[in-house]
Amino acid sequence: MQFVGRVPHICGQAREGGYYRLTRKSRRDRMREKLREVKEELRKRWHLSIPEQGKWLNRVVRGYYSYHAVPTNYGSLVAFQRHVIRLWLRALRRRSQKDRTTWKRMYQIAKEWLPKPRISHPWPEQRFAAKHPQWEPGA
Repeated sequence: MQFVGRVPHICGQAREGGYYRLTRKSRRDRMREKLREVKEELRKRWHLSIPEQGKWLNRVVRGYYSYHAVPTNYGSLVAFQRHVIRLWLRALRRRSQKDRTTWKRMYQIAKEWLPKPRISHPWPEQRFAAKHPQWEPGA
């Protein structure tokens, strides 16, 4: 495994044909560190309303996605979103002893405030073609 930035390059298999493909996946320690920061910041923001917390979490998650949204890393983005939803639910439940926030309600809140994970960066050969219009694929 070779580390380049925050996304390591690992050996993988393509969906079509099963041939070798270089895949990239977010580093586990970086994701864990970011989730720890989110948890600590949620503790400071317990007193805020759900829309205010949602706006803040939206910015945090969008920033994480914008850096880590490389091809073949979709699973890590989904895992990050699930962990953020779980942390947010725990924070909301701890605000009151009588809180009855269910998972169903939490998924509605998350759907309203958190962005969906999606790959936003193109494959490297597509990036190269976009920067150099004279270059012709297959030439």
